[in-house]
Amino acid sequence: MKGALRYAPALLVVLVGVALGGCRIAVQPPPASTLNVPPAWRAPAEVGPNAGVAVEANWWRAFGDPALDALVAQALANNGDIRTARSRLQEYQARIRVAASSQAPSLTAGITPGRARAIGPLGTPIESTSVQGNVQAAYELDPFGRLENATQAARFDYASQQAAADAVALSVAANTASGYLNLRGLDAQLALARATLQSRVRSLELARRQFEVGYSSRLELSQAEAEYRTTAAVVPQLERSITQQENALAVLAGASPGAVVRGGDFAALRVPAIQPGLPSELLRRRPDVAQAERAVAALDASLAVARDQMLPALRLTASVGAYAHNLPDLLGAGTTLWSVGGSILAPIFDAGRLRAQADISASLRDRAVFAYESVVRNALAETENALTAVQRLREQLEQAEARRVATAEVLRIAHNRYRNGYSSYLEELDAQRNAFTAENNVLQLRASYLAAHVDLYRALGGGWAASP
Repeated sequence: MKGALRYAPALLVVLVGVALGGCRIAVQPPPASTLNVPPAWRAPAEVGPNAGVAVEANWWRAFGDPALDALVAQALANNGDIRTARSRLQEYQARIRVAASSQAPSLTAGITPGRARAIGPLGTPIESTSVQGNVQAAYELDPFGRLENATQAARFDYASQQAAADAVALSVAANTASGYLNLRGLDAQLALARATLQSRVRSLELARRQFEVGYSSRLELSQAEAEYRTTAAVVPQLERSITQQENALAVLAGASPGAVVRGGDFAALRVPAIQPGLPSELLRRRPDVAQAERAVAALDASLAVARDQMLPALRLTASVGAYAHNLPDLLGAGTTLWSVGGSILAPIFDAGRLRAQADISASLRDRAVFAYESVVRNALAETENALTAVQRLREQLEQAEARRVATAEVLRIAHNRYRNGYSSYLEELDAQRNAFTAENNVLQLRASYLAAHVDLYRALGGGWAASP
């Protein structure tokens, strides 16, 4: 009976630990979702002049410009934001190893030499030398999955960072493509402005000769000079914009500011035909949506870790060592020491600290859910806007091209009327101004139309595919 009573305290601790272990701590469930994914797009399902095709990973090749392909490849390889995101992945890989190490046994070794002087029984000093060495092993059991949840949270964090790196790469590729297409549009506008300026020079010279011989008035000469000055001012403005766009592209591609290699003619750039698919498919194609989804999973696992902190922790320890009066004896005739034990630690009273930590984790998880829903809604809105932009810009471009044809015909007729003496030179100048504006408007709209396809590729996830 006395022997049984001797083990009663230890038995009580075990029973308390088992009882606590059987109680899972209830936590706040995730908030109800308010997300509603539409069954179809409001904008046309197919964009472009032909039937659409699925978005591919190297979507920028659809424009048919090798210079654009090379520039995007350079940006994906050298851009600073992409390199930073890839470096961050190494940190989160290390975080997984740190979390997983808690599930493995730990092994430590140590040696403790010492020398001491003490007073012997006869009052004489006695000096002694001792050496103690030991090896200790420890292992924490994980019956409730706390350590596994911590490792799983680290894995989800890493997966979220992977998706974030893919989102950065998509953004860099899209910004590079948009900047390049804008640059090509500026090049075309500059070429038009220079050609128009040469025409304005000839018109000004003609108006001056006619004024000098008395065939026309000073009003016509002044009007011709005004048109020349207006066109001349456009050239340096476009040259400044081109330099700024080149520098921006060079920095985006991880190079020093400088000139950017161009491809073929601006008019030769192909207009991609894109199939957007269904809205529900968008959730699997956008890396930012995947990032938000994995962030929810990581915080949900972290919530489980915070909840399990309120459960008992079971730990096993063992050590073996030797004690001797000097190092040679430690390796041979030393006294062997050993110990084996375990511990069960369960929180009883902490003034609500662990419960508060669980509530904090639950709040973080809920906010991640709200953020995920916001990311999805933003993705749907961006895609709708991009689809609408492609459709409406195509309609605008068609009307602008028709206007360009009409203004060119007006200019031809005005020129013939002036040459035959049926109208004044001001009529021809007005026709020249309208023709230049219409031609320039077509070039601007074509650049915007091509850039709208880049925005659509970006909105559709750019052919990104989740890692298995």
